[in-house]
Amino acid sequence: MEQVANDFLAVAGDEVGSPAWTTASSDFWHDVPASVRKRIARFRRDSGESGALLVQALPVDELLIPDTPAHSGSVQREATVPAALLSLFTSGLGDPVAFLAEKSGALVQDVVPVPGSESFQGNEGSVMLSFHNENAFHPHRPDYVLLLCLRADHERVAGLRIASIRRAFPQLSTECRESLFRADFVTAPPPSFGGGEATEPHAVCGGDPEDPDIVVDFAATTPLHDAAGKALRELEAALEATSVTFCLAPGDMAVVDNRISLHGRTAFVPRYDGRDRWLQRSFSLRDLRDSRRYRPNDGHVLVK
Repeated sequence: MEQVANDFLAVAGDEVGSPAWTTASSDFWHDVPASVRKRIARFRRDSGESGALLVQALPVDELLIPDTPAHSGSVQREATVPAALLSLFTSGLGDPVAFLAEKSGALVQDVVPVPGSESFQGNEGSVMLSFHNENAFHPHRPDYVLLLCLRADHERVAGLRIASIRRAFPQLSTECRESLFRADFVTAPPPSFGGGEATEPHAVCGGDPEDPDIVVDFAATTPLHDAAGKALRELEAALEATSVTFCLAPGDMAVVDNRISLHGRTAFVPRYDGRDRWLQRSFSLRDLRDSRRYRPNDGHVLVK
């Protein structure tokens, strides 16, 4: 993977997200070892009961990484091996995508604690981050969320939490299941998008009644009446009971199927000393064409 990433960087240019960069990410995915490509293809076809995949031992050298950024809106614009790795995997899963309103539309974004944002329910906070689908409010939310660890937190207690509807759904009552399929919920944009109006009423579960997709953000989704609220609380309890937590180490990359799994984070205490937890994040869409009218010049950044 290191060799492929370095070959990628030799032709992709110095700016992450440039046309040369996105072209290279697609071209060089085919040079990734066949065993890796086959495993990603299987995950893309069926992400399993957990809806998540952990890739370990990627070439991330913590000694070569600069100080952890500590400012709001931090992104990765300069070409690096970790940025190349994320871009390769997003292309293997579909196409890389970003949102102009979030992190200035960067394809590789920093997930770091920011002073003054400790209680932030988003990528800059350090308190417990509640379970959510990434950009649950958006009609073209990512199909996959990729999180690559560059540096762990000091105490190594910050855990990535994954909760799958496939694990939780069998525990739900019939009444709860039926309620979740009704359009009795609204979801507001997260603080990272600057807030805004909530969605039109939507269902939390959709698709196959026996193997549904899920769309919810427990910090931003509001039930429209008491019965919907009861169902939402039952769902949250079932997701909590069936969730898994693991701490990412440098070189670990988590891939989350954003259609069936939620993710969150346990709390940790940053020191703001340049050695705090640092993940880099990218998004992938399976069908880029579907969002064409929101992407000027058929690019990779959605403006709405």
